[in-house]
Amino acid sequence: MALKVAYLVNQYPKVSHSFVRREIQALEAIGVSVSRFSIRSLADELVDDADKQELEKTRFLLSNGVLFLLVNLLRVGFSRPGRFLKALKLVWQMGWASERGIVYHLAYLAEACILLGWLLEAEVVHLHAHFGTNSATVALLCRVLGGPPYSFTVHGPEEFDKVQAIALPEKIKQAAFVVAISAFGRSQLYRWCPFTEWSKIHLVRCGVDQSFLNQPPVPIPEAPHLVCVGRLCEDKGQLLLIHAVQQLAAEGIDFKLTLVGDGSLRSEIESWIATYGLEQQVEITGWASSETVRQCVLDSRALILPSFAEGLPVVIMEALALGRPVISTTIAGIPELVQPGQSGWLVPPSSIDALTQVMREALQAPVTDLEQMGRAGAERVAYQHNVKTEAEKLADLFQLSDRSVSSLSHSPANLLSTQTSQ
Repeated sequence: MALKVAYLVNQYPKVSHSFVRREIQALEAIGVSVSRFSIRSLADELVDDADKQELEKTRFLLSNGVLFLLVNLLRVGFSRPGRFLKALKLVWQMGWASERGIVYHLAYLAEACILLGWLLEAEVVHLHAHFGTNSATVALLCRVLGGPPYSFTVHGPEEFDKVQAIALPEKIKQAAFVVAISAFGRSQLYRWCPFTEWSKIHLVRCGVDQSFLNQPPVPIPEAPHLVCVGRLCEDKGQLLLIHAVQQLAAEGIDFKLTLVGDGSLRSEIESWIATYGLEQQVEITGWASSETVRQCVLDSRALILPSFAEGLPVVIMEALALGRPVISTTIAGIPELVQPGQSGWLVPPSSIDALTQVMREALQAPVTDLEQMGRAGAERVAYQHNVKTEAEKLADLFQLSDRSVSSLSHSPANLLSTQTSQ
């Protein structure tokens, strides 16, 4: 019988969450049964057919209104009073320390009550959440209410920016295991749990599938074209990128930069483009399908991502897998993938001068040099970011969690404890 697990994400499917979709599909390809759950829907924003197909397979906790939340909250409260009181106590503790307060955490408890029923109905033996924020909170509360063991993947940087506010230490303590997507991320998780719990922190990287790993080589164009893929926001550094573009344009360098994505800073970026007169150099596409993103990367000499805060961007591994060098910053997990001088360039975050210099190098470098860098990057991605290999690591962790619970469930003491707590 296939191992039955469930995934919970705050927003899924989502334009920027292709790595979750690939992970789920890779698990299913090796025989794991995966139920998809999301707190809220972003159906109106989806542009990729693969995401639209995932939408049909996903159940949403907030899809049935406030009354449905209240009914499930009361149902679990009356049927499992002992566990419900424990969950309420935890809601009180986490709510006081959080940015959002008690009311939001009561909503998370109601969501956990809905999820509990759905997981029991589907006979799920393990729940995995992506991100250590809201979805991990719901997973934790669901576990306290009597749901299956849970784990969660921490991406950063958000989780590390507000560790106490999201009760990250408590979530680690209660979890069957926790996943970090980079060695840097694992080190940050080590900081927030006792060394006796370090054994439950596992490195499972985000990955790309065979559509990237088996991509036939596409020659790098002679045209001086760079591409930046990502949400238009402060963290991604596109505002400084426009300054670097202005400097290169002032030098008379002929080139084009395509910004693929959308976000809260789009109007500000467009304003700066107009102020500097860079309409011929910079194009903003808005959100794009995965195929469009792939083509934009292939049409470029290099991907550029001048971020201030990241975990390890999936678009970097995608670009390298497609044989394109990467320009990025020396933060978080990025140096674990991008090797300066071999597969790209790394600059100090926020340094416009350094960013301008490496953009100039990428635009003026011989194509043969860029293609050699691209090949080195593709080899590294194939070695450490193959989604099939990483999914197998996760499946092993799910199996270990299931066996641990099964062995405990046969203990008479545990059976008595479970019955009295409910």
